[in-house]
Amino acid sequence: MSNQLDKVKDLIEQRTKARLGGGEKAIEKQHSLGKRTARERIEMLVDESSFEELDMFVEHRCTNFGMEKKGFLGDGVVTGYGTIEGRLVYIFAQDFTVIGGSLSETMALKICKVMDLSMKMGAPIIGLNDSGGARIQEGINALAGYAEIFQRNILASGVVPQISGIFGPCAGGAVYSPALTDFTIMAKGMSYMFLTGPKVVKTVTGEDVTQEQLGGASVHASRSGVTHFAVDTEDEGISLIRQLLSFLPQNNLEEAPMIKCDDPIDRIDDSLNEIIPDSPNKPYDMYEVIGTIIDSGEFLEVHSHYAPNIIVGFGRMNGSSVGIVANQPKCLAGVLDINASRKAARFVRFCDAFNIPILTLVDVPGFLPGTGQEYGGVIVHGAKLLYAYGEATVPKVTVTLRKSYGGAHIVMSCKQLRGDMNYAWPTAEIAVMGGAGAVEVLYAKEARTSEDPAAFLKEKEAEYNKAFANPFNAAKYGYIDDIIEPRNTRFRVIRALQQLSTKKLTNPAKKHDNLPL
Repeated sequence: MSNQLDKVKDLIEQRTKARLGGGEKAIEKQHSLGKRTARERIEMLVDESSFEELDMFVEHRCTNFGMEKKGFLGDGVVTGYGTIEGRLVYIFAQDFTVIGGSLSETMALKICKVMDLSMKMGAPIIGLNDSGGARIQEGINALAGYAEIFQRNILASGVVPQISGIFGPCAGGAVYSPALTDFTIMAKGMSYMFLTGPKVVKTVTGEDVTQEQLGGASVHASRSGVTHFAVDTEDEGISLIRQLLSFLPQNNLEEAPMIKCDDPIDRIDDSLNEIIPDSPNKPYDMYEVIGTIIDSGEFLEVHSHYAPNIIVGFGRMNGSSVGIVANQPKCLAGVLDINASRKAARFVRFCDAFNIPILTLVDVPGFLPGTGQEYGGVIVHGAKLLYAYGEATVPKVTVTLRKSYGGAHIVMSCKQLRGDMNYAWPTAEIAVMGGAGAVEVLYAKEARTSEDPAAFLKEKEAEYNKAFANPFNAAKYGYIDDIIEPRNTRFRVIRALQQLSTKKLTNPAKKHDNLPL
């Protein structure tokens, strides 16, 4: 009996040792940098006492460069499963206190194991990144480990939600895993992502740049679009992961959870009847429209600092998750450009992959003109958004508030891209182009021969606007299903989504599509 007790005692000691990661001094150093340890992050993320750790006693197998003398139980990553609001999730959290959280062959095996489990069980996978990169002592084995992880990211894409939290360094090959996941969250002043660091940049290009300037959270949130969310603290980032998951299903075969809704379905807001300015060139704030029509004004915006001329994010309508895509007239008049097209296309494809209906609010004067856009490939990037909407089989409800011109009209979930319910406000202007531009093309010759060309064109513009710059012409052909009173938008959208809840639509059988990348 005493022998058994000794073994139990030894187990408890080994567990205690494993939970210390790189040791108390390393933990103190982590705290001194304002960073939590891997296990502290997991405790904050999951429901209390729900985390079950796996592979706590795994150690690396490297014998090069004196590594046989350095062994840590768990080998730099904490893996396992737990629940968030009672729903199963799989987690790996890199432990910077163990050899800088560097990736070894065995660390990769641990990560791959929980990724495989997440696919098998149909539950989200969350990766908390805080690593110095590949463990150089392991050479090609570390690189192979990264590739094994990336392969699983690819196979899991569109099957289970994948979320990456960057709470420290993430450089070199390590950046590809977050880039392959659905959502990435970075902490300002603490995390950074880049393929090549400042020293390499200086050597190759002669450019002097800091880590923050090269790959900080603010840079990736506003300029590159690599990260979807930039938060001020780790705690805020972890809370955001919990909030984000509340809008998502467990996998691609399930629906997002229903939330009890106390916000009346038929709530009307008279302010919407007056929100569109009299002048077509005057902006208004699309956030006001979104906040008014969704449940209790709760909107989780994605990519809020990137391409602000389009808004994407999650809300609820009568307790059900909805993905919202909306032009923002307050920024660049709501035009579509390269970045806005890419941002919205990826969001639409995510919603479609995970059975989340899409509500599109349209006020778009067209695509941004200029050589910068054309040379940058705005045609193919705009085609991504068109493709995403046309490919999507989830319920799609479109409401045109004001402008919807030309190619941008088509791209923003028009009826011919299998929009299910397409509504318009009375203020909608659905046409090939704006009146001023149209009459210059249509009446150029007559204008030149008239006594007062400016007055002539103004008169013709008024005639054009009366005939075409309204929703009735599109409604006449059935391209708009109904023209609705703005204040009733919430009710009409919810009724449409209720009707579409049993929608069944499949795309032709194929190996995979060839999205215009």
